[in-house]
Amino acid sequence: MTALTGAPPSPTPATPPTPAAPGKKPPRARGRLTPYWLLLPGILWLLVFFLMPMVYQASTSVQTGSLEEGYEVTWHFATYWDALSEYWPQFSRSVLYAGSATALCLLLGYPLAYLIAFRAGRWRGLILILVIAPFFTSFLIRTLAWKTILADGGPVVGALNTLHVLDVTSWLGITAGERVLATPLAVVCGLTYNFLPFMILPLYTSLERIDGRLHEAAGDLYASPFTTFRKVTLPLSMPGVVSGTLLTFIPASGDYVNADLLGSTDTRMIGNVIQTQFLRILDYPTAAALSFLLMAAILVMVSLYIRRSGTEDLV
Repeated sequence: MTALTGAPPSPTPATPPTPAAPGKKPPRARGRLTPYWLLLPGILWLLVFFLMPMVYQASTSVQTGSLEEGYEVTWHFATYWDALSEYWPQFSRSVLYAGSATALCLLLGYPLAYLIAFRAGRWRGLILILVIAPFFTSFLIRTLAWKTILADGGPVVGALNTLHVLDVTSWLGITAGERVLATPLAVVCGLTYNFLPFMILPLYTSLERIDGRLHEAAGDLYASPFTTFRKVTLPLSMPGVVSGTLLTFIPASGDYVNADLLGSTDTRMIGNVIQTQFLRILDYPTAAALSFLLMAAILVMVSLYIRRSGTEDLV
């Protein structure tokens, strides 16, 4: 009858929303809180194992006293200046050694990462396994192996003597006569070897993402291989370069194992000083102050480096 008379149908009354049960949150509110619940374990982990030790070490760095009489927080900030003025050679040496090792890792790692990404073919997986294979061995054992490799009278030192390479390195001050062990060169070699995979893997990840058609387009535009690398490959791989250099430089600057096993008292890094202050001299305020100075220096250098590199897209 309604269709015949043309009268509009009566609207269906809207069903009122079902009120949430007392004590229960609506589903949408629970969904908004889910990411925070997922972050809670990581936040607790950082709070217990990172923030609390940092606060404790910060309080230790401004304490005075002795181990026998006990330490007391007296806000003695002069400890920082005293530590820096006394151990600045070890600070500068750590930056120099870590920077040299990072540069060597980049020079050695970039060609290998390029080979794996673009030329390895079916051997890619095997080469990647060989890159990470050193991680299956203890860091200490790998460093001790270099004492055998660079031993006096060994084949490496003999070859360097035959080629008169040690004459040049001795003139530069990085070796001593016909010796390589207990010299800056030995420490830098150990750092380079131990941290080389940290450079190769980010570089490979960045290079592997580059579309091969870009290289073909550069060739179609008559670009030489060097121009293609300079204009296409290198700029697109900069996130990997930045990541690799940071992952190499930061741990290398605080390392003390290589300087302890491959170096001498003249090649001590700031990590060796911190270890000695904590475990042998038991001067906890000075050790804590040195740790914070090292962390602050690294933060400043990393911030400046990221700004100058022109990228914050870290792989």
